[in-house]
Amino acid sequence: MRRFLQKNAYGLFVAKDFFFKPSKDLQRKISLPKKIPDIKELDKINPQDYADITILAYTQPRLAGIGKKKPEIFELKLSGANKEKLEFIKSRADKEILVEEVFAEAQLVDAHAITKGKGTQGPVKRFGIGLKHHKSEKGRRQPGSRGPWNAQQHIMYRTAYAGQTGFHQRLQLNLKIIKIGTNPEEINPKGGFTHYGLVKTSYLLLKGSVPGAKKRMVVLTHTLRPTKKEEPLPTITHISLESKQGR
Repeated sequence: MRRFLQKNAYGLFVAKDFFFKPSKDLQRKISLPKKIPDIKELDKINPQDYADITILAYTQPRLAGIGKKKPEIFELKLSGANKEKLEFIKSRADKEILVEEVFAEAQLVDAHAITKGKGTQGPVKRFGIGLKHHKSEKGRRQPGSRGPWNAQQHIMYRTAYAGQTGFHQRLQLNLKIIKIGTNPEEINPKGGFTHYGLVKTSYLLLKGSVPGAKKRMVVLTHTLRPTKKEEPLPTITHISLESKQGR
């Protein structure tokens, strides 16, 4: 899907959308137009009439075989002038974006994801504050004072207090790509990964922690703040294929 944006007094707004042969699974997520335009109609568009041109891409969970059919949709920004963006869209229309075309081994990437949701939690688990003395009043797992520090007359937002924990959008910086492979038999353990199953398509091994639960979408981007410390690419000597199910 291609999105053309124009600018008004309130910012950018969507002026025109173009769909090109969307999959049937996409109908589970959004309502599709009855008439799908031909790619030749892009030649009639003047790129100078728009402030920006972006791409709406969607995942293909059916290929991963994880039991999920509804795809995830996300918007991708393009670099360069509008004329260059339009030419890139014409050359890449109706084509998949493969991981080998975007990333390479030994490259640093950032992971954007939604963390695991833990519901409403107290300040000890939410912020890691220490327990109060056993003789203190009004609870042990609470901050010592929530009151005004300097005539504030209200609870400051910085005060550790109970509330929503997890299910937040977070960014993990500087994860290193160790390996990009197309043969999932090299990493699939006996019985599959816990709460996931077997990997059936291309895979990517990262050094570091990735936020989020199993089967939740993770967006990888080129690193925003690359570390100055250069480390050599770790050598993979052995990948354990033993069962992760505890059997």
